[in-house]
Amino acid sequence: MKRIVSTVLVILICFVLQTTVFQSLSLADVAPNLLLIVTVAYGYMGGEKEGIWVGLICGLLIDLFFGSVIGLYALILMGIGFLNGLLNKIYYTDDLIIPLIIISISDLLYNFFYYIVEFLLRGRLHFFFYLRRIILPEVVYTVLISVILYRLLHTLNKHLCLDDKREA
Repeated sequence: MKRIVSTVLVILICFVLQTTVFQSLSLADVAPNLLLIVTVAYGYMGGEKEGIWVGLICGLLIDLFFGSVIGLYALILMGIGFLNGLLNKIYYTDDLIIPLIIISISDLLYNFFYYIVEFLLRGRLHFFFYLRRIILPEVVYTVLISVILYRLLHTLNKHLCLDDKREA
């Protein structure tokens, strides 16, 4: 029960931070994608099911407040959560390099699928402009923020796993 409550609180806090604080701290007109970091971290640490559920909740939050189509962000983040959940088998507790690489690849995938649905299907074919102006700056900013946020999420996961072992 503690894990569910803490996960929901983390998602809500990151959603509020992403939509308020980091929007005002945007660099090069992009803000870091905190909900993507949360989805990747929970999928990587918890497995496929946890990645899917966290991705669904994060995606629905974005869809409900900012999406033009309900389900687009949820579908993209669920897929990313599932793929990162598959990497749970190579999860190393104190490694930081692998999660940063996974977060950067996931952010590239997220933005690529978003480009396909929102721009390419509408006939806007300026992919390299979108790559240079939006995708790459967001990936860099997200990875920089993920150094701090992933460590916090990792520490929270450690404490929750210790609590689960004590209760068992």
